[in-house]
Amino acid sequence: MVITWYGHSCFRLESKDVSILIDPFSPEVGLRPPKIKDDIVLVSHEHYDHNNTEGLPKDALLIKGPGEYEVKGVFIKGIQSFHDKSQGQERGLNTIYRIKMEDLVIVHMGDFGQSALTEEQIEKIGDVDILMIPTGGVYTINYKEAVETISQIEPKIAIPMHYKISGLKVDIEGPEKFLKEMSLTPEKAEKSYKIQKKNLPAEEMRLVLFTF
Repeated sequence: MVITWYGHSCFRLESKDVSILIDPFSPEVGLRPPKIKDDIVLVSHEHYDHNNTEGLPKDALLIKGPGEYEVKGVFIKGIQSFHDKSQGQERGLNTIYRIKMEDLVIVHMGDFGQSALTEEQIEKIGDVDILMIPTGGVYTINYKEAVETISQIEPKIAIPMHYKISGLKVDIEGPEKFLKEMSLTPEKAEKSYKIQKKNLPAEEMRLVLFTF
């Protein structure tokens, strides 16, 4: 599998047979959005920095919420969560996506804003190989809460997202505090990262930081 990061919370997952785009953003965020050419597009919630589906191919499957889906051998589970710590009263709902493809389990947290996962959410998430988690605070959990959430999920690989990078107009924190709190030397990935089941870490969790 190849994982490509386009900034903010937007990732593309590619195997030989299928391509998935997650949380495509609008140009207003200050970054260049990817052209949608994918079989499946996932949207965690209806905010402009996560739901730009302009140019969506007619035969693409668009998923925008909780439920279970199977497409081309890919299994997707949408798990409801909150965008804030007030049961969604401030920013509404958010969908966590659990994706199983190429025998790997990838979880994308979207704009997760709860102070912690519930036991029911942890059960639905299950075992995780790769976790994509927001760390920039303000609109999501902050760096300390991200570390606590990672400890709840215990993935083999953690990938921070939704943090300040050059050009991004969204006012959030950079990754520095998160990296310090994690106390792990990150493996750097330049936009794309290749991973197979056999290459997952056997014991200690790996931290992957995309450079942009």
